[in-house]
Amino acid sequence: MSLLTAATKVRENAHAPYSKFKVGAAIRAASGKIYVGCNVENVAYPEGTCAEAGAIAAMVAAGETELIEALVIADSPMPVSPCGGCRQKLAEFGAPDVKVTMTTVAGNTSEMTLAELLPGAFTQEHMEGES
Repeated sequence: MSLLTAATKVRENAHAPYSKFKVGAAIRAASGKIYVGCNVENVAYPEGTCAEAGAIAAMVAAGETELIEALVIADSPMPVSPCGGCRQKLAEFGAPDVKVTMTTVAGNTSEMTLAELLPGAFTQEHMEGES
């Protein structure tokens, strides 16, 4: 199954009763396995979950910690990029050169690397003290 097929299918399961804006995400782990996620809204808006975060959580729950490709799909006039928090989440598990495809239901597509989406990403190296 392709990332596009997987993300398109899971997007239909999104729980978006407030915004009506369904998003699907699929990531390919280093093993080649695809993990998916969809947005899950909550009446307390900040408590919702993004599609990318759901896909990453599924990957980690399965015991994997490296993603090598990601795709996000939404029914919008232009491709929707991951939010700032999800950019950081993707960067936690993917190398700077990982390709992120952003696409619409109608097929309007854009591609960027994680480094392009999140220049100057906060990484583990920032947490290491000087010795």
